[in-house]
Amino acid sequence: MDLFHLMKVYIAVAEEQGFSAASRRLNMSAPTVTRAVAHLEDKLKIKLLNRTTRYVRMTEAGVRYLDDSKRILQEVNIANEAALGINSTPQGKISVTAPVLFGQQFVLPSITDYLLRFPQTQVNAVFLDRVVNLLEEGHDVGIRIGELLDSSMRAKKVGHVRLILVASPDYLAKNGIPQSCQELTQHTLIAANTGSLNPDWQFLVNKQNQTIKIKPRLTVTTNQAAINAARDGLGITRIISYQVAEELKNNQLKIVLEDFEHPAKPINIVHREDKLSSAKVRSFIDLLAKQLQANPALN
Repeated sequence: MDLFHLMKVYIAVAEEQGFSAASRRLNMSAPTVTRAVAHLEDKLKIKLLNRTTRYVRMTEAGVRYLDDSKRILQEVNIANEAALGINSTPQGKISVTAPVLFGQQFVLPSITDYLLRFPQTQVNAVFLDRVVNLLEEGHDVGIRIGELLDSSMRAKKVGHVRLILVASPDYLAKNGIPQSCQELTQHTLIAANTGSLNPDWQFLVNKQNQTIKIKPRLTVTTNQAAINAARDGLGITRIISYQVAEELKNNQLKIVLEDFEHPAKPINIVHREDKLSSAKVRSFIDLLAKQLQANPALN
């Protein structure tokens, strides 16, 4: 059997954690999938999978081989695209990931524009409020807010955002505008427990970092819920500036304690480092970067 074919079968079994699920994904019979993996293990002279009647799990060697196989097949696909001339006309599928609200508000319009411009393309948009590993999770392009830690990724800076405190004009008229971080203890606070931000609120006071352990009256699990509660006049919440761009523009929310904010956080488009970058990825990054850089809410 062709080694690339065996790699594809192995990847499916490893990711689906089962031969039956992999067979459905590949539209192959389960016995054929089983034989293919057995042939690959025999060819490599190593055990890639531990099998029981209840589950299939990768061995340590199998984990390494999965990563290597995905990388090799990606490079083969890129080389094939270049040889076939696909680099001149975007076509095929790409996967894009971004934080939930950022993706909905700023990335989705660019995706729609991209799909309308290039009818032979497809996009898988994955919006999650966590750091996504592009290579391990199979994404081509991602949006990162904050300093980049992964030097293996190519990055293009497209803007910046601030971590801010906001409240409605009605709330501030009734309860006053806090002039210092300590005054927050006298206000109703709304916390978004999304896992993407430190639960303690941090400020710069005389160029020194100061942490305030807050006691929120309302804790919610999404940023949008916190925004809605603040907009309705309940209290003060902490949010990233892009998430309330419209509310600030329409005077539904006001920024407080602006003088105590930390420096703005960069926004980067990141993608995997490849020897060749296919037209479908390059074209999407160029389009997204142009539209994000032109957005006043991000610059």
